[in-house]
Amino acid sequence: MDSNIFSKHLNMENVKINDSFWNEITETVRKKVIPYQYLALQDKIDNAEKSYCIQNFIKAGKICKDIKSGKNTKTYPVDKWQYNENNSDKDSFQGWVFQDSDVYKWIEAVGYSLQNHYDEDLKRKAEEYIDIICNAQLDNGYLDTLYIINDRSKIFSNLKDHHELYCFGHLTEGAISYYKATGNRKLLDAACKFADLICDTFGEDRIKGYPGHETAEMALVKLYSETGKEKYLNTAKFFINERGKKPYYFDTEQNKESVGENYHYNQAHIQPKYQSEAVGHAVRGVYLYSAMTDIAKNCNDDELFSACKKIWDNISNKKMYITGGIGATVDGEAFSFDYDLPNDLAYAETCASIGLIFFARRMSECEINAHYADVIERVLYNTVLSGMAEDGKSFFYVNPLEVLPIASKMDSRKKHIKPVRQKWFSCACCPPNLARLISSINEYICTDNNNTIFINQYIGCKINSNNANIIIHSSYVKNGQISFDVKAKKPFKLALRIPYWCDEYHISKKYKLENGYAFIELNGNCTVNAEFITKIKMIKCSNKVRANVGKVAITRGPFVYCYEETDNGKNLHLLKLSENPNFVYKDGQIFADGLREKEDNQLYSEYNRPEFEECTLKFIPYYHWGNRGENEMAVYIRI
Repeated sequence: MDSNIFSKHLNMENVKINDSFWNEITETVRKKVIPYQYLALQDKIDNAEKSYCIQNFIKAGKICKDIKSGKNTKTYPVDKWQYNENNSDKDSFQGWVFQDSDVYKWIEAVGYSLQNHYDEDLKRKAEEYIDIICNAQLDNGYLDTLYIINDRSKIFSNLKDHHELYCFGHLTEGAISYYKATGNRKLLDAACKFADLICDTFGEDRIKGYPGHETAEMALVKLYSETGKEKYLNTAKFFINERGKKPYYFDTEQNKESVGENYHYNQAHIQPKYQSEAVGHAVRGVYLYSAMTDIAKNCNDDELFSACKKIWDNISNKKMYITGGIGATVDGEAFSFDYDLPNDLAYAETCASIGLIFFARRMSECEINAHYADVIERVLYNTVLSGMAEDGKSFFYVNPLEVLPIASKMDSRKKHIKPVRQKWFSCACCPPNLARLISSINEYICTDNNNTIFINQYIGCKINSNNANIIIHSSYVKNGQISFDVKAKKPFKLALRIPYWCDEYHISKKYKLENGYAFIELNGNCTVNAEFITKIKMIKCSNKVRANVGKVAITRGPFVYCYEETDNGKNLHLLKLSENPNFVYKDGQIFADGLREKEDNQLYSEYNRPEFEECTLKFIPYYHWGNRGENEMAVYIRI
């Protein structure tokens, strides 16, 4: 690895967004999504699945108080992934084993939101939750409500399935975000106390375990960056290096032999440095790969970074949907085999795409390659935005590319496909993940090093870098035009990403192309104008993707388009584009000449050339689908 080209994203306070497209979205999250989720965490949303999250912390806080006063406390089983009123005592832990993480992600979103827009009422609500959380922490630093409530003697006894270290990771990321926003250290001190316990518990001469669901590794690196304490980095590195060694720790802790156990699911089948393919649970995977990149960069580990590059290539070239979705199969919420990208069975969990963004940004900070930022753009403008409704009050967990509502209801193979967004989920990892990502979108716009500012996303904003202050004026999503008002602090290079979808572009200054960036040498104040010519395109898959042979997807700029029953009638599978579609773009929608195949009610008959009727097809951005009620939807269309 060449540390001379490493870059780093700018912190929130150094990037202030003012963008006609993204202002509306970030304000929706601030004013609607975050307050809505505040209520959901308390089970105050009518006709929505229960969270139990805050309820668990209150229970755990009472137990901590009883312990300190010397009272005896009851114990309950810790033998399930999900606990509810039907399978557990009403006074025990309720919800999924990782339920604590929902409020931590919510606090992280609040921290980012407060850095952008100070809000005293939101700060008060967050600190109300922080007090409840900290009251539930044991004196030794341990903080996980499942084990505090149900059975403290079983702490760290099932790392494979019970998500104590995963929850710690989200606690830490939430604590750092909130501390940066407010200076309030209460939650950060709680996270450090838990981190100290973890460092004292795990290591070469201690427990040789590692998280079943990764995220602690990323959080420990972030905590190291915040505090400068090397033990946090060392423990993260230990978790990475220990993972996948034989005998498998997950067998050791259960006192069994690994017979038919699928450790690909946890990415624990071999050591990360030897991995070359994205396998297993997709969210766990991209969280691990993000941490691997962190460790590779901080430790200048060429072998580990080489594994990251191989895995990245496997995902982006063989296992990623055109929308940026990953994790094609519902079985294990997992990566499937190469080129297996079914449209109507797609899982493509929102959290997985968000994790892919984490991975991509870290890779982009290690080497100069616009492909990483291209993927971030693809995910942001499609799967991420699709994950929440326009009103911010319902959400998608999975993001299919084709939906037939009757199949979702009557075909058990497709029960995970929801034709409308849901108010909440008992397993609610995705909504707060969306809130924290969109609230921190500032951190994905640019990176810099000693002599270069890399513009990765064309979002209107004010940038304050050691190299220059830059104001970006952007109408990128409308017409591909951007201008940069630059006030240089010293001679530097401005590197503009050439978007993957763009065939023709104009930049007002002399530039040199390198790895997908246009490098412009600047020495003084100036204005740079760029235009990326935006065209409607028909995009095909590799013919190894069986689901899409003879089909195309319609795109314009960063947006993938889809077509819905509301605009085009039932039986979308009978539609196809005309040989000359004559695409017309108007008010964000695309119209095209198409054909509808006449229905044939006879189940079997001798083949005759089908008959077609002419029609006008209407396409909308994929992220808008499902906002007008339950109906059919598809991305790919016959040609």
